[in-house]
Amino acid sequence: MAITAADVKKLRDATGAGMMDCKNALVEAEGDFDKAVEILRIKGAAKAAKKANRSTGEGIIYSYIHHNEKIGVLLELNCETDFVARTEEFHELAKQISLQIASMRPKWLKKEDVPEDVIAKEKEIYIEEMKESGKPEHIIEKIVENKLNKFFEDNCLLEQEFVFAEEKGQKIKDLITAAIAKIGENIQVSRFVRFEIGE
Repeated sequence: MAITAADVKKLRDATGAGMMDCKNALVEAEGDFDKAVEILRIKGAAKAAKKANRSTGEGIIYSYIHHNEKIGVLLELNCETDFVARTEEFHELAKQISLQIASMRPKWLKKEDVPEDVIAKEKEIYIEEMKESGKPEHIIEKIVENKLNKFFEDNCLLEQEFVFAEEKGQKIKDLITAAIAKIGENIQVSRFVRFEIGE
């Protein structure tokens, strides 16, 4: 099947990947657009994994104030070089993450940051909820695990579904992985704080 320049452009617009990467993905997927997107995602994740241990000593402190001036966010987003820290793409990523923090109120960055006592308390609540159900023990364990994962998705920034995602299921960590693959440097959220009047 012939891959046209329009096909490549459409895939690039959808994924932000490089032109050659898009063309190669379409060839590998034999013109299947959805399959090509999946190929690029897998390759992007592989690229990001290779860069995961690289030092992120540069970056920016990004500030976002909501239009009503009642919500504000400060975000430290790190990368490897000052050159990347000054790019429009890096600032756009910082803006997207800040909008997420403003609207979805994450309490922690990642699930490893959630204190053990908080996890234990959540589990206790879920088990109490389930006890009356009469379900077998192994089923209860699975339900509790699922509820805990949902708790992480609601409260941990990297696990949250990106509110402005074009495709369902894209998490903040996926957004960062895609940026790493595109920009070619390791990118990390170091910390953030959200302010709201009256809180």
